[in-house]
Amino acid sequence: MRNGFACLLIFFLALMSPVVSPAQQNKAFRKSAGVPETFQPLPFSEVSPLGWIREQIVENLEGFTGHLDSLVPALIIYDDIYGKDRLSRHVKSKDVGAITENGELQAQFLWWNSETQGNWWDGFIRSASLAGNKQELARIAQYVRRIVVSQDEDGYLGIYDRELRYNFDDENGELWSKTTLLRGLLAWYELTKNFKLLNVIESAVVNVLNNYPAGSSHPFHSIHPDAGGLTHGLVFTDILEQLWRITGKQEYRDYCIFLYKDFSEQVLNEDAQYGKLADTSLRLKGHGVHTYEHLRSVAAAYYASGNPALKQALRNFLLKINLTTTASGGPAGDEWIAGRKADATNTGYEYCSIHELMNSYTDLLAKTGEADFGEFAEKLFFNAAQGSRNPFESSIAYLKTDNSYSMCGGLNGDTTAKKQTRYKYSPVHQDAAVCCVPNAGRIAPYYVQNMWMKDEQGLVAALLGPCELETAFKGKRVDVEEQTGYPYDNIIEFTIKTFDTEFDMKIRRPSWAKKITVSENYRDEKGYIVIHKRWQGEQKLTIQFYPEIMTRTDVNGEFYFTYGALVLARPIQGIGTQTKTWPLKGFRDMQYRPGKMSVLEFADEKVKQPKEDQLEFSTSLYNPFTRKTEAVVLVPLARTILRQLTFKAKSQD
Repeated sequence: MRNGFACLLIFFLALMSPVVSPAQQNKAFRKSAGVPETFQPLPFSEVSPLGWIREQIVENLEGFTGHLDSLVPALIIYDDIYGKDRLSRHVKSKDVGAITENGELQAQFLWWNSETQGNWWDGFIRSASLAGNKQELARIAQYVRRIVVSQDEDGYLGIYDRELRYNFDDENGELWSKTTLLRGLLAWYELTKNFKLLNVIESAVVNVLNNYPAGSSHPFHSIHPDAGGLTHGLVFTDILEQLWRITGKQEYRDYCIFLYKDFSEQVLNEDAQYGKLADTSLRLKGHGVHTYEHLRSVAAAYYASGNPALKQALRNFLLKINLTTTASGGPAGDEWIAGRKADATNTGYEYCSIHELMNSYTDLLAKTGEADFGEFAEKLFFNAAQGSRNPFESSIAYLKTDNSYSMCGGLNGDTTAKKQTRYKYSPVHQDAAVCCVPNAGRIAPYYVQNMWMKDEQGLVAALLGPCELETAFKGKRVDVEEQTGYPYDNIIEFTIKTFDTEFDMKIRRPSWAKKITVSENYRDEKGYIVIHKRWQGEQKLTIQFYPEIMTRTDVNGEFYFTYGALVLARPIQGIGTQTKTWPLKGFRDMQYRPGKMSVLEFADEKVKQPKEDQLEFSTSLYNPFTRKTEAVVLVPLARTILRQLTFKAKSQD
């Protein structure tokens, strides 16, 4: 998530100037009428995981998410960056443990710990709550009290002393540090309904609005076009939108327009600026995680303004992102997109980008109601995200490729970038940046929160999987238990408990599910199974999807295989080597090199599932070295470390 290769990739960041005139740009940000969101996102406290998702959250809590502060205490415990260790003009450097050139990115290092801490606490708060860990919840309550006490009388919550705050013309973490902090505090508010905490959060946001007044300040001004913390700060729109939903105060939503306008008017190397999105010929080039998280900010500005020019910019943005997503859904960016299309072998994706793009898709699902965004989010979570976890121990890959032939530091065995360490498994990744591991602790809780939404007609099962819902519709309590192993099996049993309430149950229908059975009368409606009835007492609803093994092609025309929501891969034997141990027993860094390996090609042979109750598939692929087809096994991506996922067309003999 941090700009680790700036010097090497400056060429790719020389983005073209906006193609729109100043008059066109001003017109694009005129507000007409805000666009209502189709679905209502639910508070964090209303949806809880069951089954394998809960098991994974508990596993994370017992692993890297629950112990990251002990693994790198200097970054999380000893640096009280939001309190007594706030940054001042006297702080010129900070050692965060990353391997880099002397002096490189020093201005960024100053704010890095705020991101590490904020994102870690956000994931930790959500994980402890979803796991029901009372000991950790008591610890979190103590942390929240400490943060509340750190707030200044004028409402300021942040990482800078009075001399520095809101007084920048270059790289800084002012808005970004607030975003990462406040996301966790908002989760705690939604869990506890502590209105004093909500007042603290609102005071901190009003402090921003007062110090960066809309229309007469420039929070994104920088004398240099590469300013990672500064531009991360655009997603302060996350906080503004959530507060708008909670309080109904329009000024929070309107401020999203101002932030995106100022961001677009500055000279910055960022893909999401309006002028660049208006030009459909420009490919995405920037730091991947910025690009994919900024998708939410563009959407926030459009929905706040209702301006058709921003609507078109959002559409253009999505088309550009489509070119950068791999077969697993992983978005190119290792760490830069650099104008490239996704490539299963040659473009890696960062775990931070997986989380942020999934989060952007769920946001767009709520805003638009379009079922495709739910499918995009599922694809990322079930495939790219699960396929970047070590299936045997608590660690993740900072960078990963769909075709992963080696995980020894460089891209698929490349050793030319001597300081590249990101292609490996670690519970920390301190030699690169402690950003992806905190986000690996956030992604499952964020998926869970967005599994259910509401609209005017009733409840929406927006993302599928094992969970339970406790909510109210039109003042009456409704509880829903969703029992399933999805996506590893495709039968979902809903148990609905309520007292004489009439409403719609909408269940998103995956596009791959050509055949389904439903235990109630239903209608198909824009990608949703809709059941309207009066629900009373305890009733059950069963839906079965019938997946087929499908052969698909990626953006480069390479072939790959899917089964329902799962992307399949051919596992490659990996030989693991421990490269580092951490202070706690059982935590280590691992590299994997391949044993005997050949890159196989598509032979247009049928894929079979020998046993219906096992997710193991067989087919034949062509070996261009032996010039023979070979029998191979395919498994879900989550079960692999080294693997081949895509297959080029068979070579001509």
